Amino acid sequence: MCGRYELHTQSAALALAFGVPFPPHMRPRYNIAPMQDVPVIRHTPAGERELVDVRWGLVPRWAKDPAIGNRMINARSETLADKPSFRTALKKHRCLIPADGFYEWKQTASGAKQPIHIGMKDHSPFAFAGLLERWLSPAGEVLDTCTIITTQSNALLSPLHDRMPVIVAPGAFDRWLDVANEDTAALFAPYPADAMTYYPVSTRVNSVRNDDAKLIVRVDDGDHAAAPDESEPAPSSPEQDSLF
Repeated sequence: MCGRYELHTQSAALALAFGVPFPPHMRPRYNIAPMQDVPVIRHTPAGERELVDVRWGLVPRWAKDPAIGNRMINARSETLADKPSFRTALKKHRCLIPADGFYEWKQTASGAKQPIHIGMKDHSPFAFAGLLERWLSPAGEVLDTCTIITTQSNALLSPLHDRMPVIVAPGAFDRWLDVANEDTAALFAPYPADAMTYYPVSTRVNSVRNDDAKLIVRVDDGDHAAAPDESEPAPSSPEQDSLF
């Protein structure tokens, strides 16, 4: 699964990496959480890439209450085509969600949960495979939302969790964004383990109130505790699959 991530690459470098026009100024964010606005990259009707902000937590267009987005931050790749919540978006509304890293929590021998930062060995930004939806309130209010697709973990991350986000390789960006391409199954394979790395970080990341560069600094064992008012229990996994 993916319940927290970070994006700190500068705007100009991000535009270059993802082939979009120079985006508006984007402040570095080190603790992006569900139900927040996040930048995504999608195709325009003309087939060009654009960067827009949407809310993380997909709300299907048929939903009566947008609060359903709280439980739909992730979508399992194996069942996308079957789930009413995701199958239309899979066919019509795909996106890339840029990131520099994401967080997982590892159970320690003492029973505590140690936050782990996961990213690329070369420290480059990368893209989650995402889905988009547009919800209209009875009053006509527009709400654009997204979800991050997950798959089985690779060999590196399986000791941490049995699921990981689907990461789209740069050479496959257009294949994913082009909804005319219905053959997406190969894109859902776990990202190569030898291209990725992880390390422990401070438990300060447990609290969404904390959002600074210190959250992605590697810590040593015994050096990751936070003050009582800076930390929270590790985020729990969403249970969206039990709903649909």
